[in-house]
Amino acid sequence: MRPIVRSGPAARAGALLLLLGPLVSWAAELVTAAAWQDPHYSPLHNWVSHLGLTGPSQVAFGQVGNSPLGAVMDVGWVVYGLLLVVGAWLTFDVREGWRPVAIVALAVLSGAGVSLVGIFQGSNENVANGLIIFHTLGAQGVMIAGNVMAVVVGLSGARIGLSRGRAVASIALGVLGLIAFPAFMTNVFTGWMWNIGLFERGVIYPIMVAHVLLSTGLLGERAPGGVTRFTTFGPAAAAPPGRPACSASMQ
Repeated sequence: MRPIVRSGPAARAGALLLLLGPLVSWAAELVTAAAWQDPHYSPLHNWVSHLGLTGPSQVAFGQVGNSPLGAVMDVGWVVYGLLLVVGAWLTFDVREGWRPVAIVALAVLSGAGVSLVGIFQGSNENVANGLIIFHTLGAQGVMIAGNVMAVVVGLSGARIGLSRGRAVASIALGVLGLIAFPAFMTNVFTGWMWNIGLFERGVIYPIMVAHVLLSTGLLGERAPGGVTRFTTFGPAAAAPPGRPACSASMQ
């Protein structure tokens, strides 16, 4: 079974970037949420995107948003998007068929989406000038593409070198996020708006956890064929068990 991931230092760097992305975003979220004072930020009640509001306090989408460190969250989202795109490109070998092509394409859509959320805030100003469309497309794009990516990664687990447990968990996370997405949208468009932050995170967090599972699996598990991933392969490393290194190198 041919692997669909690259080997070597560049691929290891890609896996590290895939891990760093969600960690940067979570760190920015914690710092930004802690800065809210009037009102205090509630992860269950408040919109996720309200963390990225800059400027004076405003009532946007039915909630008061007052985020003194909103720029920190915006930068965190843009960085996450860039790390995801570059990490996926370095990690997956698109020459190995439709699976790596699909994963990289979904990573690009997800990365572009989360970056758009950071660049175009969900503010009243952007509602008035029409730029809110980029925020909305970015948010919904990452919600769908990110969860589909988790499913495709799980279904391709054997060719990525993930354990069965990680592969199944990735599929489950993606399915959970895709189920949560219409529930979140229903909550929004019916005007119910009950614990909107909880519903929104029910779509977003499965994507982030799936990225952590993928990246740590790439860094810590064994590649298809039983060799350690990201090793610099020399003649001795390439020799099959019980075969002299020199005979393997001459094949």
